[in-house]
Amino acid sequence: MLEKVKQYLTSQGLADRILEFTEPGASATVEMAAKAVGCEPAHIAKSLAFIEPENGCLLIVAAGDAKVDNSRFKQEFGFKAKMLPAADAESVIGHAVGGVCPFAINPGVKVYLDESLRRFTTVYPAAGSSNSAVRLNLEELERLSKSQKWVNVCKDWQA
Repeated sequence: MLEKVKQYLTSQGLADRILEFTEPGASATVEMAAKAVGCEPAHIAKSLAFIEPENGCLLIVAAGDAKVDNSRFKQEFGFKAKMLPAADAESVIGHAVGGVCPFAINPGVKVYLDESLRRFTTVYPAAGSSNSAVRLNLEELERLSKSQKWVNVCKDWQA
């Protein structure tokens, strides 16, 4: 799915922001991605996929050091947070686990950006594979992801 992301970012004039790593799986987890990129884990913009009862799936893009707060999630979305099974990620979202990013995704998948990201000027979401990332500022992330809105559904991060 890296190729799909490359095409999308090329169409937006941002293909030069993609970082590809030679080691397979180099960015499969927050910690591995931070090491590969050379940043703190909090700067990794992780995409978390949740089952949306009526519409399939939604993505929450959050800072690498943040965790979803179940009560805030339910208050925001009106249903309990239940992660999308890893085996379903590629067919539902368009990217496999380890490379899930908030753009070049399947139609109907809604993206929300968590407030935990707002403390950074630059973040690094995956770029469609487990050995890639893309360097973006928050305005670019918001625009490229076609985010529905900013939400505050995470905990365990410091502003």
